[in-house]
Order: sequence, then structure tokens, then C-alpha cells
Amino acid sequence: MDTVQTTYGRVRGSRAGGVSAFLGIPYAAPPVGVNRFQAPRPPQPWDGVRETVAFGPTAPKPGYPKPYDALLPDPVVPGEDCLNLNVWTPDPGAAGLPVMVWIHGGAFRNGSGAVTIYDGTNFARDGVVCVSINYRLGVEGFANLPGAPLNRGLRDQIFALEWVRDNIAAFGGDPGQITVFGESAGAMSVTTLLSLDLGLFHRAIAQSGAGSIAQSPEDAMLITKEMATRLGIEPTAEGFAALDPADIIPVQAAVAAEVSALPDPNRWGRTTAAAAMSLMPVLDGDVYPRRAEDAIADGAGRDVDLLIGYTSEEFRLFLMPTGLAAALTPELVDFAVTGFGIEHGISATYRDRYQDSAPGEVLAQIITDSFFRAPANRVAEYHADSPTWMYEFAWRSPVSELGACHALELGFVFDNLGKPDAAGLAGPNPPQSLADAMHKAWLDFAVHGDPGWARFEPGSRMVKVYDGESNAVVADPRGDDRKLWEKH
Repeated sequence: MDTVQTTYGRVRGSRAGGVSAFLGIPYAAPPVGVNRFQAPRPPQPWDGVRETVAFGPTAPKPGYPKPYDALLPDPVVPGEDCLNLNVWTPDPGAAGLPVMVWIHGGAFRNGSGAVTIYDGTNFARDGVVCVSINYRLGVEGFANLPGAPLNRGLRDQIFALEWVRDNIAAFGGDPGQITVFGESAGAMSVTTLLSLDLGLFHRAIAQSGAGSIAQSPEDAMLITKEMATRLGIEPTAEGFAALDPADIIPVQAAVAAEVSALPDPNRWGRTTAAAAMSLMPVLDGDVYPRRAEDAIADGAGRDVDLLIGYTSEEFRLFLMPTGLAAALTPELVDFAVTGFGIEHGISATYRDRYQDSAPGEVLAQIITDSFFRAPANRVAEYHADSPTWMYEFAWRSPVSELGACHALELGFVFDNLGKPDAAGLAGPNPPQSLADAMHKAWLDFAVHGDPGWARFEPGSRMVKVYDGESNAVVADPRGDDRKLWEKH
């Protein structure tokens, strides 16, 4: 058993297979009582040695609805002390090891570091100190509540990165060589943090989430008022504080489902509809003053190396498992595209180019490109004066009709294909050789600052395509489709 001294007290972890794990270390005070809906505050220091051998409490959140509960396991660990993190290290007594900090996804309302596919053991096995963090979700972390600071979940992420800066040397890590990486909402968080020039990390990896999402305070308030009306409370921090999170979550989930199913800008506001998410980082003039994409275009984040990418068929995850794709008509596709704020001509062009595809498949490709692929390309372009690399994950799952869908790459990146979480999306026999290739590239980027292929340049647009076969570097894959979004 290894013992490490942190800023707030000593922690004891467990060791197995050459890796020491310290799980559930509090980096901030429990966000309850007077701390609820406030910016994160330091935890109470403890005497003696704190046992950190099991995952800590997870943030309040809804369960995933069927069938996603089987595809995306999301464990719940009860308790109030949810602002915690996990550290895997090859040697707490070492010095100067590269550090990778994982920010989980889940649409800013689900997920945690306790998801087994995020287990950092294999990164530590390969010489990196790996950290995963929890942060406040849903209303607790992102709702616009008058009387409370905005972006509490984003503030949690920053607070956790400050903890890493101040403590990671005690676990063998180098605070001067930190890579932040995340997927989906975690990647949106990464690009947001990149745009803030905080000096808390030196490399960044954004998987299936770029810098285009940001909610205006006014649109965020529409969501707050809708939830408050259904709950019978005032739309303020005081009103929501009178309720337990468990009482809020069903209404939060219902509103989120309505926004996702029908992203109507007239009802929810343009910035909410464009993301089809009810809760997300809000442009607050303080912690998050400008949309990440715009700030990066003006040179923010230039001191951070960037690896950014997407999966080939992201949105199939959201359309295929429910059977919704099969029910879509061309008219419904046009209606959905309009709700996302996409020009009408785009859907007609995609229908012409993909004449052999059903309407649901066409919509999946449109949203994949508009919400994931085009924003990733824009951020890569804006950041290209600094070291930048781009990838596309193209291996197609044999499960249902998922294809190369959202979140499919996670088991490969973490080299955790044997974990039960990986099987839901990747099936029973995913190619280990692909995991070997991706895991090594992520390691090489964190350790050496180079994932192993040509840098992205706006002229050549070299993209590593992970298809599980050639894994070739391709110049501007599907360039004709990409160009459609340059004017959008």
C-alpha cells in the first residue's frame, strides 16, 4: 500500500500489476449546504491517512434511458463528496513523469470517473500518471441560477486542474507536462479550457467535441424558467436550493429530452437549439467570456499542442438504437435540420450525394458533420500555427447499426477493450491491434508531443484515419462535404 502527502492530507492507495491507484481523492469541499450552487472551495484538511482504494461519490445525475443504459454504463456511487478525482501512477516515488488528465463526457449531465472504460491503469502501465476528475453536472453544475455564479461545473474542472498542478509531483508526475483530454462534453470542456489560456496544461486532446457550443445567459434562463415552472419554485438559486437534487433530476431529464428531440430555437433559444442540449457552459463575461472557437480563432491556446478529431458517423449513436432513424421521412429530416439552425440547402445537397441512404442515415451524417466534424476542422485550422494534429475514427461497430458512432473510440484509446463498458458499443471481438495503435498515439502525444503522423496544415489537411485496417493518413477525407460547411 502506497501513501502520499497531498495539500489537504495523506492518502493511501492500492497497488497491483505495477500500478498504484488512488481513488476518490477530494479536491474540493462537498457541494452541499452553503457550498451548493457556489464556486468550488477547498476541502477540509484531514488528520491521519485517508483510504483511497474505491471510487468516490458521483455527481447527482439521471440514469440513461433505454436502450442507452445498456450501451453506456454510468455507475452511481452515493455520497455528497462528489468533487473528487482518481490518480493512477506507475511509481509515486518517481519524478518528472508525464501527466494525462481525463474529463469525462455525458452531455454535461451524465458520466463520472467511475466508468470502468476510463480506468487509467493502462496509461500508468505505460509510464504516464493518469488522472480522471468528477465535476458537477446538470442543474447543479451548469444551470443559470440568479444568485449563484455561472459555470460551476467548469469552475470545478479548473479547480481540479489546479489541484493537479499543486499535487501531482507527489504522485511522480511533472506539473510542467500535463495533457488534458476528454470526449464529447469532456472534449467541449477541453476546447473551452484551451480557449481560456489558464496555463494549467501544455497539451490537449479533444475527442468528438470542439469549440462551437456556448449558451447565452438569456437562452440558459429559458431552460431555468421551464424547469422551475414544472417544479413549482422560483427560478433562482434559492428556489432550487430548497429541493434535493433527486427531486430536480426527473424534470431536468424531461426538459433535456425535449430539447434533444425538438431543438426549437423559438422555444429554447438559438444557442440551446444549435447544440440540442439543455445545459452547457454559459457565456458569462467572467470565467467563459467568449465562445471557445472564436477565442481560438483569435489566437487563444497557441501555447498548447492540440490533437483533435471525431468519429466518422457520430450521430448514429443517437438515432439508430432507438429506431428513430427508421421512422424519419425527408420532411422530418428537413424539420430537424432547420431546428439545428442549418441552412435548408444543406439537407438537399446531402440527399443528392447520399441517394442510396435512408433519410435517417442522411440526417445522421448531416449532424455528424455539422456538430462534430466541421467544428473540429475549424478549431484545427485556427490553431494550426501551433502544433496541431487531426484524426478520424472510422472503424465500424458490428453492434446493431451503430457504425463508427460517437464514443466508440473510448475503449481503444484507454486500451480497455476487455472492460464490460466497451462491449456495449464495440461488440464482443473488437480489434486489439486498433487499440494498440490509438493508445500508443495518445501516449506518444502526451510524452513526446507528436502522435506519429504529419501535422495538420490548412493547405494539406492531413488526417489519421483509424479504420482498423490500413489506419492511413489521408489528405482532406470527404473534402467536398467539408467544404459545404465553410460557408455555413
